Amino acid sequence: MTARILVVDDEPDVESLVLQKFRRQLRDGTVTFVFARDGIEALSTLKANGGFDLVVTDINMPRMDGLSLLQKLQESEERVSTIVVSAYGDMANIRTAMNRGAFDFVTKPLDFADLEMTIAKTLRHVEFLRDARQRQATAERAYASLSRYFSPNLAQRLAGDTDAVDLAGQRREIATLFTDITSFTALVETLDPSVLGPLLNEYLTGMTDIVFAHDGTVAKIIGDALHVLFGAPGEQPDHAARAVDCSLALDEYAQEFRQRCQHKGIPLGVTRIGVHAGPAIVGNFGGGRFFDYTAYGDTINVAARLEAANKELGTRICVSAALADQVQGFCGRPIGELVLRGKTIPLGVLEPLHCEQADEPATKSYLSAFAKLAAGDPGAIAAFAAHLGQQPKDQLASFHLKRLLNGATGTRIEME
Repeated sequence: MTARILVVDDEPDVESLVLQKFRRQLRDGTVTFVFARDGIEALSTLKANGGFDLVVTDINMPRMDGLSLLQKLQESEERVSTIVVSAYGDMANIRTAMNRGAFDFVTKPLDFADLEMTIAKTLRHVEFLRDARQRQATAERAYASLSRYFSPNLAQRLAGDTDAVDLAGQRREIATLFTDITSFTALVETLDPSVLGPLLNEYLTGMTDIVFAHDGTVAKIIGDALHVLFGAPGEQPDHAARAVDCSLALDEYAQEFRQRCQHKGIPLGVTRIGVHAGPAIVGNFGGGRFFDYTAYGDTINVAARLEAANKELGTRICVSAALADQVQGFCGRPIGELVLRGKTIPLGVLEPLHCEQADEPATKSYLSAFAKLAAGDPGAIAAFAAHLGQQPKDQLASFHLKRLLNGATGTRIEME
């Protein structure tokens, strides 16, 4: 790379001396020089040509001296590194020059060996600054891309230090959740694009803001559905608790958003959420051209099937017992031992609640009925019926009562 240097000096022999003393560097193509006689000519040259790496300027010159030139360079958008040339002992001017951004100085009469070393040192500094600016620009571009997937603080961490988090495929313990809006595909066919676009964007913005507030990672957005990870790519020892808290916050937002849509005459369906924890392979699996940070494994499949199970159960959130067991003070209602589609081993599943709901009479009534169901007590039918008499909108209790009336027993539930 050739360094472009502008030399500003009104002495007539400076140009020939510089070209003579730096003939080897000029021949090698490591430097090239342009000359100006004063500050005004220097500014004109900089404006017309640009792209200079270094300015070497005398102080005492006609029309515009070197100190005035430094002031102008400091005010410009493109700040060029400068070396000041001054008579030996003129420390007042040198001090002023340094205060106006000069990187270094040399004294007259010129010692060209000293000038060569000073120029080399300054060019190394210029290269360091250029690399720093390039790294900053790269980090800013990376942040803009990563912030679409990760919470802002994690995106900033990834963009600023690519070694901070390993994005290559690796197996780790995570929590994951899926969301989906009931019958959204059918709704899309009836909505005008001018209505659908703003509605979906507002919904997804609100949902992803909640995910990011809990430091979650949005692995995928497909239509109205979100796939969210906790515990990846950065370590989160409390990933299970974050996932539960996030699911409850997402549910609250989705319910409120649905009510607003219905007031506008838009029959938006319920948002269903499935949450599970366990091992998964996570990493960037976008090939060489795309950034696609995602996760694979049975943990992911189970979370997706728990989301789908809400439809049959009448719930909005299903959380696996494997995840709930990792959350200190977890509050929720047991749903049963679900045998999910494609599985043979039942999985304990619960409906999470805010802890203040755990002491409500409705929750205690359901828990009492479920305890009879788990114990095989024939009184479970009457208990669920009595509960529904007080809570007729409790679809989970209604699901259990229908099972019992159809001859089912116990808490093992085969999911279709």
